[in-house]
Amino acid sequence: MSKRIAIVEDEIELAKNYRAMFQRQGFDICLYSGRAEAEAAFARQLPDLVVIDIGLGDEPDGGFKLCGWLRAKSKTLPIIILTALDSEIDEVSGLRLGANDYLTKDISEKLLMAHVTALLNQFEALLSKPDSDQAIAHGALVINLDRVSTTWNGEPIDLTMTEFWIVKELARAPGHLKSRKQLMGAAKIVVDDHTITSHIKRIRKKFKAVDAGANPIQTEYAAGYRWRSQTT
Repeated sequence: MSKRIAIVEDEIELAKNYRAMFQRQGFDICLYSGRAEAEAAFARQLPDLVVIDIGLGDEPDGGFKLCGWLRAKSKTLPIIILTALDSEIDEVSGLRLGANDYLTKDISEKLLMAHVTALLNQFEALLSKPDSDQAIAHGALVINLDRVSTTWNGEPIDLTMTEFWIVKELARAPGHLKSRKQLMGAAKIVVDDHTITSHIKRIRKKFKAVDAGANPIQTEYAAGYRWRSQTT
């Protein structure tokens, strides 16, 4: 069965171009031009992946609102923001609201498809049988692979799908340096170094939200990250 991708884009001709592009790759496509229309459809059934523009009709931040709404409904739904806005502030805002990827509209078809395929593979990996060890426990951290959940000192950490894979990859080998490329591979995403850095910043904030003293991820300048050997 082909994967169902929803595209939320208010420029009709551009949306049709995206639809044709994805259909050439065998995807089943649904188009929505506004946030209310999309939310009504998604309340009935979620697609396999959503591509969202930020400006929707008379809502300059409608895509951000839709992204946050979708992430509240599903922790694992792959969400891509595809927009003409290329500022770092907008990218950080999108990722903070739960988007898995933030791309600009000048991206090539080939690279866009690589991002989409990687995120769908990530989702499939979550649904498949987890690793033989059903949990990872290190100090205050416990990762439940069956439930795709993370706790710190017993308090839940609300991680997105991408964040979960990054934390899992770091925590399964405390003290070992993981390059950004390795983290991309573990999270099954295709992004640049800057986006990995944004994900790490957001992960740190989520841990500090439940424990102000939490600092489990160590940065190695220009090399990558490691999960601290001693974390409590």
